[in-house]
Amino acid sequence: MADEVYARLARLLDTLPNGFPATRSGLEVKILERIFTPEEAALFCDLRLKAETAEQIAQRTGRPLEGLEETLITMWQKGEIAGFKYGGVMLFKMMPWIVGIYEMQLNRMDREFALLCEQYGRHWGRQFIKHGPQIMQVVPVEREIPVNQEALTYQQVSSLIESSQSFMVNTCICKKSQGLLNRPCSKPTEVCLAMAQLPGIFDNSPWGGRLINKEEAYEVLSLAEQAGLVHMTYNVASGHHYICNCCGCCCGILRAVKMGAPNLLNSRYYAEIDPNLCTGCGTCATERCQVDAIMAGENHYQVNRQRCIGCGLCATTCPEKAVTLVRKNPDELTCPPGDDNAWLEERARRRGVDFSAYK
Repeated sequence: MADEVYARLARLLDTLPNGFPATRSGLEVKILERIFTPEEAALFCDLRLKAETAEQIAQRTGRPLEGLEETLITMWQKGEIAGFKYGGVMLFKMMPWIVGIYEMQLNRMDREFALLCEQYGRHWGRQFIKHGPQIMQVVPVEREIPVNQEALTYQQVSSLIESSQSFMVNTCICKKSQGLLNRPCSKPTEVCLAMAQLPGIFDNSPWGGRLINKEEAYEVLSLAEQAGLVHMTYNVASGHHYICNCCGCCCGILRAVKMGAPNLLNSRYYAEIDPNLCTGCGTCATERCQVDAIMAGENHYQVNRQRCIGCGLCATTCPEKAVTLVRKNPDELTCPPGDDNAWLEERARRRGVDFSAYK
């Protein structure tokens, strides 16, 4: 009976546009068994991607209302579902595996769980690459955006911050996971920035993040840039709620890009090195680039455009100002979906899955 509920949950998660592909070994079920009790797994299957109150869930599913909100709050605290208070009322909804449940397991991550997720991540990634749209987009270091080119709001870190009222910073789960696997990162770890347009949305958060104000959010981003971390956010035009600050040694997406994987990142710029200014110090290649996109030439360094993600980190520390960001040609640019719902619809279309039952 318990095995069946986990299998049902796995199938549901794979029906969601983001995907949760099955493995021959049943690795995905082992992961779910580490996260959910059988009762929690069954309740998750009764939720929707649309936020609902406990009363609405009880009415729709026929579940008893008594104790339901308490169970949902427990699942929210364990990072199994999304939950937030709006107008004094708690709302709950299901989350996909990535971005969603996995990222919320920070406080429950141990070495055994990290190993399971690392093994499954390779399988999940292969499935994701086959489709699209890209799951994340690069937000370049803003001061490196060419002054003669107008950047849209979702291409500017400052616009994402200024449109938000609540902020929280947390430890990067990728860095924590790699540390548990004996691959510790030397870069700052408290760099995952969550933000929301509603005030107080992160009050009493169960995941251990630190509440910060707008000025401190800018400080987090500045620290990330100094450390050579790439700003990335959800690949949508509006409704952003996080900025990841990622390194090529821990981030699953950047690691995949380093290996040549396509369809993971949406970027609008690429770096260009002026051979007449470059003195061959190598700072851009050895200290700043997180995806191995810069290599030594005969007399100067040069950029592999196919791998460059246009983050601008190489330009910020070039002592000779030899590196600049260049906007891609219009036929190379991909407009992100309008918002979360548009992304889900496009992803479902490309995968050929019908998730209408969970809307």
